[in-house]
Amino acid sequence: MSVAPPIIHIERLSKWYGDVLGLNEVTAEIGPGVTGLLGPNGAGKSTLLKLVCGMLKPSLGKVTVAGEEPFGNPHVMRRLGLCAEQDAAYPGLGAWEVLTYLTRLQGFTKAAARDLARRALERVDLGQVLDRSVGTFSKGMRQRFKLAQALAHDPDVVVLDEPLNGLDPTGRRALSDVIHELGDEGRCVVVSSHVLHEVETLARRSVFLFQGRVLAEGTREEIRRELPEHPLHVRLLTSSPRALAQQLFDAPGVMRVTTTVDGVEALTTQAEAFFEHLQAAAGRGELRVTAVLPGDEDLEAVFRYLTR
Repeated sequence: MSVAPPIIHIERLSKWYGDVLGLNEVTAEIGPGVTGLLGPNGAGKSTLLKLVCGMLKPSLGKVTVAGEEPFGNPHVMRRLGLCAEQDAAYPGLGAWEVLTYLTRLQGFTKAAARDLARRALERVDLGQVLDRSVGTFSKGMRQRFKLAQALAHDPDVVVLDEPLNGLDPTGRRALSDVIHELGDEGRCVVVSSHVLHEVETLARRSVFLFQGRVLAEGTREEIRRELPEHPLHVRLLTSSPRALAQQLFDAPGVMRVTTTVDGVEALTTQAEAFFEHLQAAAGRGELRVTAVLPGDEDLEAVFRYLTR
């Protein structure tokens, strides 16, 4: 792998198909680790990924991968691994045979390609079916094979378009573990999905796309803090809801406090100050709270606020 950490730079990137605008002046930066590319169907996610992978040429703007433009650039393509959303059928050919051939296209010797192909298949739990025809694979197995294909040549930039589609819960968990490992290894991993709660378990940072534009990027907490017009809903668990509610009325930015059977729910316009108040009061023994549960800080809520 390359010593220098790969970074994807996207600057005022636009792409249109005839009269249809696919991307509109998108600007973002993606570094090592796992980053989620989020948005509904038609938001421009696949177009952006194709531009990053050099499969499309920008209409306007610029995209670089590790300082180089990817379109028509074999050097960049050798550093990239793509797990596309669409399946590619290889009737009659065994998984190991197909992956060895594809890996040899990256310039490896036959012996090296066979070894890399085997390792990639074993990494995605297909080591027991090396010689089985890819055409007989189930949907979940084909999804894992696509990931193996993306990883076989040891890329430092990995692009995954809807990687968990078609997987059962066990398969999702196993593939999610592999994606986490890739990020922990220092690779630049981009995971595209319209299923926000799936990406929430995979990526620390996210880029939100909507109608071809970037609405926000950063961690969930960073993006949520940029939405002060939407008060933060916080749920606090305690054995003394009434006493806790009385103590919260003076907390910074509190708009409303209501008691529940097992705790208190509060709305605040000053999230950071509110949590600092809680921490300080708890440290002085003034508050007895067993759990703090943000009620609308998940990606689903953040995206809902962004698109209102």
